[in-house]
Amino acid sequence: MSELSKIIEEDLYRYGIKKKLTFFMFINYFYVRITPGLKFTIILRYCQYYRRRNRLLFYFFFLWLRNLKFKYGFDISYRTKIGKGLYIGHFGGVVIHGDAEIGDYCNLSQGITIGVLSRGNTAGTPKIGNKVFIGPGSVILGGINIGNDVLIGSNAIVTFDVPDNSVVGSPLSSVISNKGSEGYIINVK
Repeated sequence: MSELSKIIEEDLYRYGIKKKLTFFMFINYFYVRITPGLKFTIILRYCQYYRRRNRLLFYFFFLWLRNLKFKYGFDISYRTKIGKGLYIGHFGGVVIHGDAEIGDYCNLSQGITIGVLSRGNTAGTPKIGNKVFIGPGSVILGGINIGNDVLIGSNAIVTFDVPDNSVVGSPLSSVISNKGSEGYIINVK
């Protein structure tokens, strides 16, 4: 079994598919029961695999990947180092810098950004460990290290190193006014 097949098998398993990818399964999951995260991940894997092995196949998968980026809202570069078992739960608003590194068995939610900081003490791109859950709306910036088995909660902004087995959350919401939604809800009888 090739390196690519093993990685794709682990990715499929994260989506509950315990069989090897066959041509009919490919057609089923790409054109019948469309799962955007799985579809994008498989084409990303092919693009990464053929990058230095076969330029013609690389460009074929690169153009397909570029089309899927616009279609599903996943801006993940083929240069990004991503371990096996990637799971993208929902489509839309996933932005990951090409120099970022993501470990094995990570979950990516919608609306996340994993990006670069150009200056300061944490200039650079993040390195994310294994089994990390990144919640909706989260932002991870800078040359920081996220440990293994970490949960990053919804809307958390992470610009610091996070040790293994940690949970990072955003500040709790609070009531700041008693004016309600007046002026925001329009065309109501």
